[in-house]
Amino acid sequence: MAGQWFEAFEVGQVFEHEIRRTVLESDNMWFSNATCNPAAIHIDAAYCEGTEFGKPLMNSIFSLGLVIGLSVQDTTLGTTVANLGMDELRFPKPLSHGDTVHVRTTVLELRESKSRPNAGVTIFLHEAFNQRNECVAHCKRLALMKKKPQA
Repeated sequence: MAGQWFEAFEVGQVFEHEIRRTVLESDNMWFSNATCNPAAIHIDAAYCEGTEFGKPLMNSIFSLGLVIGLSVQDTTLGTTVANLGMDELRFPKPLSHGDTVHVRTTVLELRESKSRPNAGVTIFLHEAFNQRNECVAHCKRLALMKKKPQA
């Protein structure tokens, strides 16, 4: 199992995730179509030429999924009971196809679950950066994490 048990996390702990991902135009088209999002800013290159960006922007919900996805191998793979929510989600710089994303995760808070003795709540800060090290997304994620099983 790659993920960490609740007890293994420490407030202030930082993970610089090794896996990076270059986002593609096909990712954006597929995701926008799969989620029925016809916004021209994502799928219409001719329209986007006339915008301040000059090209399509990656669908923000795809970006959020990628940010969390790039973090799970080091943190929550196999040890998450459930995601409880995402707060303070921001996209300070646009993400476009051809950009390569890398993610850093910081553990902000740990608390025991009041309803589940075998789990705890972890609050992560996920930050995503492009190849120029510009922050393209960040959010706080509340995750209900499994505790290490008693032997």
